[in-house]
Amino acid sequence: MSCRSSDYGSVIYQCEDCSEIHIAPRRGGNRHCPGCQHHKTQQWLQRQMDRQLPGHHFRLTFTVPEPLRAFIYHHQQVAYNALFSASAEAFKTLALDPKQLSADLPGFFGVLPTWGRQLQYHPHVHYGVPGGAFSSEDHQWHPTSAGFFLPVKALSTRYWAKFRDLMAKAGLLQKIPAEVWETEWNVNCQAVGAGEGAVKYLAPSVFKVAIADSRIVKVDNDQVTFRYRQPHSHRERTMTLDALEFIRRFLQHVLPSGLMKVRYDGFLPPSCSIPWEEVKARIEMTYGFALVSPEAEPLVTPRPSPADAVVGHGAISAPCCHSGDVPPPSSGNLPWLHQDSPQPRRDSPAPLPGLGYSPRRFALRLPGGAAPLCLPPAIAAFNPPSKVKPDLPNSKSPLFFQTLKG
Repeated sequence: MSCRSSDYGSVIYQCEDCSEIHIAPRRGGNRHCPGCQHHKTQQWLQRQMDRQLPGHHFRLTFTVPEPLRAFIYHHQQVAYNALFSASAEAFKTLALDPKQLSADLPGFFGVLPTWGRQLQYHPHVHYGVPGGAFSSEDHQWHPTSAGFFLPVKALSTRYWAKFRDLMAKAGLLQKIPAEVWETEWNVNCQAVGAGEGAVKYLAPSVFKVAIADSRIVKVDNDQVTFRYRQPHSHRERTMTLDALEFIRRFLQHVLPSGLMKVRYDGFLPPSCSIPWEEVKARIEMTYGFALVSPEAEPLVTPRPSPADAVVGHGAISAPCCHSGDVPPPSSGNLPWLHQDSPQPRRDSPAPLPGLGYSPRRFALRLPGGAAPLCLPPAIAAFNPPSKVKPDLPNSKSPLFFQTLKG
């Protein structure tokens, strides 16, 4: 609610080409904000692309029956952890079966989206999985065929059985409707070819939330209209909800504090005793070096404008001349900001010419607890934009520039 508002203050930028000054409101960086997570998504995607393994991959989805969703919503911390644990254990126990892969270390990463296309509550887990598993006994890669990973019926049975055991261990089994255990638990497995397909499919779910700003068509008369697609359809439809109902649906997907929605298991976590490089080499040896890891090309994404940038995350695109770059806000590349006296003395600075306020009244609060940066008299050489006036900070807000409308 406070993103890009006075609650988080403003940031001063200067274009490297034309030296125009830009003052933009800061984003909050909350993981549930639709607009704050783009840069994190791109960084995560680039890291995963750099660590692609050779060979075919699969995308698996573990869902829960509809009668169980109300229980999960009211016990989110324990239930979400159980969804991850139960699905991961189903993976590993079935992969260890001599009739399947006969290997104890499949490698996979999972993401927990809790929404459907119409913002309804629909918790499920997506996994990206290489086509095979590593055996710590013979130190060999045990591959699957390109079109089949593991039998989904067997995965489904183990999945709900392990979830039931975890709920019994937590003392919550009696709160779950009996019909849940009589309903089929759907597990879907889809071949996606190279690992790039699974990574790019899961990337939007990693740091983003139930709906993006781009899907909202209009907000009018206390109603919100947004776009969505039905499963297995490319035709866009629209849905209109009362504003309070839209907010209710959106807030269903706010995760408990501290919950990790992205998890790595098998040989992918850094704590695994088998180095990732060894697994990669074994896969290449298994296929007689006919397969090699694809070279990940750097992702080319448009740089955000000052209004869309998050403090401390690289250069942004300058809207003034559309050619220069605006450096990220820090004391190192903003020459008129200094940190020599984060707590100015009350008896020093004279009022700034043309502004009427002394430098101690202007402070840029940086994330991570950094000391405020104070504006020295050198800023007098710059004429403030006509639509921006200095404003005194108050106890409730770190804002030091107020943007005027019109």
